Amino acid sequence: MKLIVGLGNPGKEYTTTRHNVGFLFVDFLRDKWGFEDWKDSKFKGIISEGIIKGEKIILLKPTTFMNLSGESVSVIVNFYKIPLSDILILSDDIDMDFGKIRLREKGSSGGQNGLKSITEHLGTDGFSRVKIGIGRDGRYNVADWVLSKFSDEELKNLREKIFIDACENVNKWLQ
Repeated sequence: MKLIVGLGNPGKEYTTTRHNVGFLFVDFLRDKWGFEDWKDSKFKGIISEGIIKGEKIILLKPTTFMNLSGESVSVIVNFYKIPLSDILILSDDIDMDFGKIRLREKGSSGGQNGLKSITEHLGTDGFSRVKIGIGRDGRYNVADWVLSKFSDEELKNLREKIFIDACENVNKWLQ
């Protein structure tokens, strides 16, 4: 069993914000793989499940706010006894240019509060993550920038190119 977690904030007002690129990407994966519809769970999040190459995959979108994502992740990890090597977190990265993608097996949170929360709740940063660059605009403070909405052009680019490219990283991790 493998767990893939998309990070973001719950609520319609956050759906297309930069901080929710993890939610947007995990939605893309669910659609691409034809997994079941999202359903409520006891894990402080919504889940979708499916099978890839004979292995069960659970997709998770925490329904806590970003800064509390570790609460949701730790509950499901402890319930299913999921080893760190079978956890993949999908998150935004403000320090990477928009659309840049990076797969890391472990590492610091880089200031990303969702990753920081997960690290605190799991007691380690030894889980894999795919970071998707959202860039930075010096005219905004960090909080305002990450909570700003993607433009229509950026959303199109995410769905038609960036997420397709990011799937290569997810497929590499799945092997």
